[in-house]
Amino acid sequence: MRLVFLVFLLSLSLWGGKLHWANSYAQAQQQALKENKGILAIITKKSCRWCRKLEETTLQDDAVVARIHSKFVPVHLTRYRDKYPSSLMAKSVPMNYFLFSDGTPIMRGVMGYWSTEDYLSIMDDVDRYIRKYEKKNKEQKMKEAKK
Repeated sequence: MRLVFLVFLLSLSLWGGKLHWANSYAQAQQQALKENKGILAIITKKSCRWCRKLEETTLQDDAVVARIHSKFVPVHLTRYRDKYPSSLMAKSVPMNYFLFSDGTPIMRGVMGYWSTEDYLSIMDDVDRYIRKYEKKNKEQKMKEAKK
């Protein structure tokens, strides 16, 4: 248990509460494939006060930042300005998309501002979806191997 706590503290100090955003969706996808991580695409717009609140509070939290960097390549996209897949069209902002490295959604997009506690809970849901997906793929491969 002590080791887990030390690793957690080390990860917090490495990222220091600051997300390291990819410069574009294409770069995020390339980096995610290279690092075997998912993509966290956050779509905002300049005039959105809830977007600013998410950026200035929840996305500055050390635990959120460490958790994002451990599993995802984050990319911050501005609606109507940046290029990204049409499947990520955000009717409202802020919109958070948790994606596999190939761009396939892990779960449906998460809209709105979320407190740190709630955002970490959403990330727990994402982890469950990933485990479920991996289990399903493993079972599928085992079935194919038996044929």
